[in-house]
Amino acid sequence: MARTESVEHPHPKEKPFLERLRTDSRLRQMVGVCGAAFLIHLIPLALPRNMPEQELAMARATRVVEFRVEVLLPLKEHSKATAAQLREAAELLFDGAPVEARELALEAERREPSSVETQLLLARLCEQQRMERCVRGALEKANQVAPGDPRPDVLRAELQEKVGDAAGAALAMSHAYEKAPADPLTGLRYARLLSLARRPEEAQSVLTALQGRVPRARLLVEEGLVKGANGRDTEAVALLKRATEEDPRLSLAYFELGKALYRVGELDAAQEALRQADRLDLGSPKSLAALCAMQLQSKRFDDARLTRMDLERRFSDRMELIRQSCSLP
Repeated sequence: MARTESVEHPHPKEKPFLERLRTDSRLRQMVGVCGAAFLIHLIPLALPRNMPEQELAMARATRVVEFRVEVLLPLKEHSKATAAQLREAAELLFDGAPVEARELALEAERREPSSVETQLLLARLCEQQRMERCVRGALEKANQVAPGDPRPDVLRAELQEKVGDAAGAALAMSHAYEKAPADPLTGLRYARLLSLARRPEEAQSVLTALQGRVPRARLLVEEGLVKGANGRDTEAVALLKRATEEDPRLSLAYFELGKALYRVGELDAAQEALRQADRLDLGSPKSLAALCAMQLQSKRFDDARLTRMDLERRFSDRMELIRQSCSLP
């Protein structure tokens, strides 16, 4: 019996890939884009292995803490690693591996003892690990190496405010303000801390000095915060509404207006203000987080549930914040 050999023939309408690539411009474009993306991802691997920048590039490309530690911690022994590179490596490990981050920061200090940036980083790392003496030492060194730099005082004020010491925070910020009286951001921070410390007249004086150097809408927001911090919420609402009229694109104005409206009992208007703040700043979860907290306090649990779903959908990497601000019963 004769053996029958089967021969497969291509579909008559099907062209070979190379022929399609020559004739199909869309296919060529797609292949070109994929090839470019592939080459870009190969760049870190093509760098010489003795370059600290390669380890930094690999660490930036992932959020896996264990991998970051594996590639970054050896930099403290690397002779070519600069203090700036060691600081960046420490920043990349700041949240997940603070002990290893501090080792890198200490090596950066050894290589560049006069760097105020290294001392500020060390102060933040020590604060995260609740090493108060270490925090004080780093801030003192920062002031020694850069006596005219306001940043050590600004950081000290932030840390004082974090533990609820408004008076101490205002005092620290006063030193920063003395060093940089012309800096608008320093002035705004100082005014806000004076307000929290129940020193509204001094806060208003600082804001008045900022006129012409800060946008009018932002000044109105800060004036509203001064009023609100001292229990004058009706006046705060009026100022914050003026801020939204002055600059309808200023998310901060709507955010603070929403909180002020809630304090005077206008819940529906407060919710709408916070939603508008969110629409103007889609990259930040703070407006939705405040909205959810407000809805929970008002026992609007169905609304809070919807807000939480929106938070989880858009900010899946901020679950700790969501749990703290929007914990459903």
